[in-house]
Amino acid sequence: MSKPSFTSTRPWILLTVVAGSMLMAGCSPKKVETTTLNIGFQKYGILPIVKARGTLEQALAAQGVQVKWVEFPAGPQLLEGLNVGSVVLGEAGEAPPIFAQAANSNLVYLANQPPAPQAEALIVPKTSNLKSIQDLKGKRVVLNKGSNVHYLLLKVLEANQLKLSDIEVVYLPPADARAAFERGAVDAWVIWDPFFAAAEQQLGARVLATGKNLVNNHQFYLADRKFAQQHPDLLKTVVNELNQTTTWVSQHQQQAAQLLQQPTGLPIEVLNRSISRMGFGVQPISEQVAKQQQFVADAFYQQKLIPNKIDIQTALLKATP
Repeated sequence: MSKPSFTSTRPWILLTVVAGSMLMAGCSPKKVETTTLNIGFQKYGILPIVKARGTLEQALAAQGVQVKWVEFPAGPQLLEGLNVGSVVLGEAGEAPPIFAQAANSNLVYLANQPPAPQAEALIVPKTSNLKSIQDLKGKRVVLNKGSNVHYLLLKVLEANQLKLSDIEVVYLPPADARAAFERGAVDAWVIWDPFFAAAEQQLGARVLATGKNLVNNHQFYLADRKFAQQHPDLLKTVVNELNQTTTWVSQHQQQAAQLLQQPTGLPIEVLNRSISRMGFGVQPISEQVAKQQQFVADAFYQQKLIPNKIDIQTALLKATP
């Protein structure tokens, strides 16, 4: 769940307690606590829209919480920020939290957006002679290694009785992948929105397969385990605001595109198309979603993309009694 000069995969939070003293007439100095919620975000997704609208600040003001936004270029960097404590909540697609958990990051899954399988695809240039997935045999396919679309490629090949060894895989980040795609150095590109929408709108790229009926392509919201355990009410407010924001986006897609135009540098028509393929709604992780995420983790382990088999259940936020 990577964009022009930024990559995929979709933010985090830090609690800072500042002890101060205030003098009042006739009173002794008194300690005051200020809570600052540092939220990591990327250029594209729901969180930059939340930031632009300022609604989370309003929702948390009653709890005495201030919000500070910290930008990251991609999901892996966000998760590293979560791991070292510079943020305590953020958003990423399916793949980055799996790699973070394999590296023993102390993250927990907080919530997710519904599946958005048509927001990623395997595409070919508009002049390509390739008409089907079977035509990919012996061809060069570019993608971002270890990303959501890596899993999509595995499932597309599996559905068409092909293996990774039947194609030549080229690993490049989105900006470099697009350059290779444009100059004909690769035959196909597996990519996600908004890069996918940009390739359709700007390059006339053709779709050979989307994630429909193959993958879920969830967006996840994750938090530092200790922070999540200590501040359940605060995080409920955050999840509620995220959910309300996706409802607003679904009903005001043009306005949402305008809010994302400056941070992404993408044209409105590209953003309109990519937003239309989002999953609208943010809910706590269900057992079904956890099971689906386990399938992704197992596939990455089988392909030796992660060093050890992981159990998604150990990264779920358990309800407090």
